[in-house]
Amino acid sequence: MSEPSTPLPSSRQSSGFPQPMPRNLLFFIILGGLILFALFLSSNHSSGGTRKLSWGEFRQELDAGNIVSVNAVGTSLTGKFSCPDSKSKSKSNNPDKMTVVNFSTEIPLTALADQEIEQQIYLKLGKNYNASPVPDVLGTLMIVSMIASVGIVIAFVFMFRRTRDQILSGAGSGMLGFGRSPARRYNNNANRPTTFEDVAGLDSIKNELLEIVDYLQDPQKYQRMGARVPKGTLLVGPPGTGKTLLGRAVAGEAGVPFFSINGSEFIQMFAGVGASRVRDLFQTAKESAPAILFIDEIDAVGRHRGTGIGAGHDEREQTLNQILSEMDGFTPSESVMVMAATNRPDVLDPALLRPGRFDRHITVDRPTLKGREAIFRVHIRNIPLASDVDMNVLARRTVGFTGADIRNLVNEATLWATRNGKNEVEKADFDYAQDKVVMGLRREEVITPEERKKVAYHEAGHTVVGWFQPLSSPVHKVSIVPRGRSLGATYTLPEGDPIGLSAKQAHAQLAFAMGGRAAERLVFDELPAGVENDLKQATKLARRMVSNWGMSEKLGPVAFNVDETHPFLGREINSNREFSEEIAKLIDEEVCRFLADADTLAAQLLRDNRTLLDQLAAALEAEEEIDEPRLIEILGTSPFKTNAIPTEQNS
Repeated sequence: MSEPSTPLPSSRQSSGFPQPMPRNLLFFIILGGLILFALFLSSNHSSGGTRKLSWGEFRQELDAGNIVSVNAVGTSLTGKFSCPDSKSKSKSNNPDKMTVVNFSTEIPLTALADQEIEQQIYLKLGKNYNASPVPDVLGTLMIVSMIASVGIVIAFVFMFRRTRDQILSGAGSGMLGFGRSPARRYNNNANRPTTFEDVAGLDSIKNELLEIVDYLQDPQKYQRMGARVPKGTLLVGPPGTGKTLLGRAVAGEAGVPFFSINGSEFIQMFAGVGASRVRDLFQTAKESAPAILFIDEIDAVGRHRGTGIGAGHDEREQTLNQILSEMDGFTPSESVMVMAATNRPDVLDPALLRPGRFDRHITVDRPTLKGREAIFRVHIRNIPLASDVDMNVLARRTVGFTGADIRNLVNEATLWATRNGKNEVEKADFDYAQDKVVMGLRREEVITPEERKKVAYHEAGHTVVGWFQPLSSPVHKVSIVPRGRSLGATYTLPEGDPIGLSAKQAHAQLAFAMGGRAAERLVFDELPAGVENDLKQATKLARRMVSNWGMSEKLGPVAFNVDETHPFLGREINSNREFSEEIAKLIDEEVCRFLADADTLAAQLLRDNRTLLDQLAAALEAEEEIDEPRLIEILGTSPFKTNAIPTEQNS
């Protein structure tokens, strides 16, 4: 459960109503209208068809009596006069036909002193002569200019106030807040805050974080004893294990402000912006102390310096240097806790991890069987469940799932039950959801009966080898429904969480992986091409057994690790192999021997149980999916029930 962050969206923005026009855009529209109005007043508009006459031409037309009317405004004269019709003249049928057109002219400066001009025009035209005073255009333009200036000032004042409000609220996206921190402050008072009750399956980690909560609630208790609580806590773990949720839970338990930011939000294209945002973020946290500052995906900005890629003072390194400086700048009286999360601790700069900065590292690993069951119970609190849903079985079937994976599984099951019109979520809905999440959507392609038979024998081979072999996990379900990139799958259900893997368990898993290939070779007397995934998983496991775990008697208890470090982390590009070519040849030989022994064991088990293999394959062709009770009916009770490794074999 997450809390709303500030600034919160308004109800109008979140409801889909038509959005009002931004006020700054309205100011610019008004300003543009005023400018256009001023240009309209200052320009001389002339109607279409107006003829421009010189002063001499005007005097000639006046003396000839062709001027019909005159309007005088200052030195400008407009009006109408008679002239020969150009169309009639060109046709030569009536050259004396006259037409009345508009004209305009200007009185030259040399004629302004001639007082007889106005009298002559008046005598010629009489009432058709109209003289008007010069309008005060300059005054109008001054008024318009003043109005436009006031509009510009108001627009800039509005933009400045809006930018200031964004800066104070922490948005930092205004014109003057480019270097401000975009961190989001979560308000624990808006709804029920996230606490440790909302975090399931991480009991030991919550106990570790209780010390931070106690310090934030009463820092003087530790300061009296001279104790120094770690400045930084780094949460390390795979994606989806609940690192961000733990940060919010600590803030909710302590009742202090919680500032959250992603590491990539510090980096911008302009140099110095990231460092400026770091300074602003830490300053804001100090002003709100006691507080928690949470940096998610810190590896985006905290990678190794001096990689040789780019300049030595690039933007990312400047930002990292500023983070290191700010963490060193905390005084003992400042109760600000910096928490960060990453799933790549190997790429972080050593200066960031030293004591005095992030000096407490907490591993948030995938939940155990008990933890997965608790996570399931958290996510089904508001979901109606049928009586056939067993939380322990769901937890055992989801080995390796994170908290996010379990939440997604529960949601998919709920959606599927709703689409089918059910009032409760049943076990079948969880089965469908797990198949969809793990394997993918069902493929609607049509396969031939011969291909369907091969897939049935392939999955039956995995099942029989796992059923009649010691140290193998009990098979829980077999399916030949095509999903994703596989044509079938065999699921096992471990009885507990495996802590380690012994050599016998590893060899049993190799034989289980070879079961499908051995079955197709036994029944159809050919080597199939659709076992690439089985061979890839088996080869990877065998190579780790030989190279990493020392399970080869010929090579002995030696780890022949190959450096898999990426070359862009400030390390050597060419990694030196720490063993000779002879050792590499022995490793390859041992890997091939392990796989050959597993294939031989799987083939022997299938020959000994050929009748059961045929019965199971026929049942799979007819039913497509077979669960554990139906497997017991066909194969009988498995003679081996042990706590073994979880396995899921796809084909």
